Amino acid sequence: MAITDWPEHERPRERLLQNGTAALSDAELLAIFLRIGVRGKSAVDLARDLLAHFGSLTRLGNASVSEFASIPGMGTAKYAQLQAVLEMARRALREELQHGDLLSTPGAVRDWLRLHLAHLRHECFVAIWLDAQNQLIANEELFRGTLTQTSVYPREVVNQALRHNAAAVIFAHNHPSGITEPSRADEMLTSTLKQALGLIDVRLLDHFIVAGNAAPLSFAEKGLL
Repeated sequence: MAITDWPEHERPRERLLQNGTAALSDAELLAIFLRIGVRGKSAVDLARDLLAHFGSLTRLGNASVSEFASIPGMGTAKYAQLQAVLEMARRALREELQHGDLLSTPGAVRDWLRLHLAHLRHECFVAIWLDAQNQLIANEELFRGTLTQTSVYPREVVNQALRHNAAAVIFAHNHPSGITEPSRADEMLTSTLKQALGLIDVRLLDHFIVAGNAAPLSFAEKGLL
């Protein structure tokens, strides 16, 4: 049965307009994006199939174009639309981070980090540089690959802090394994960077680990700083 044949109060689009986005399931939100289904399946049915195939919205968004287009009813045009939506979400969150005290919007920081890092299949180490009012100066990728004290160079981190004239920094990196728990190497690296930055009066406010669908782990909240 097509969604247009459903009772109006059960249709995802009408429910969204009446009750807001939070009232809808992942499948219903995805169905609104898809707009139409395929022969024998409504958009909601197709959305449920996509989520079952990829496992989650995050994995769906992180799929390669070939993986996405291999699903019946999908294609490169729909893939491009989905990636555009995700990029708009990243940019919207970045705009939110650019205005005001980042420490007053911890949820936005976590959401931005998940959108920026959770989809990567390699480890990536990023720095969010802040001024004395904890406002965003810049965010940048510093290193790629396995993160150890030998692959992340404190001298380069200090040089970047000086280049940005930063007063504070938030570090983050991802674990493609999907496990957020910090390794011993993560803890040692964080301690080394904190000491190095302390010599130039740059405060390390937090270090997040991003992995899969889990909420990013905060070193500060874990008492690891």
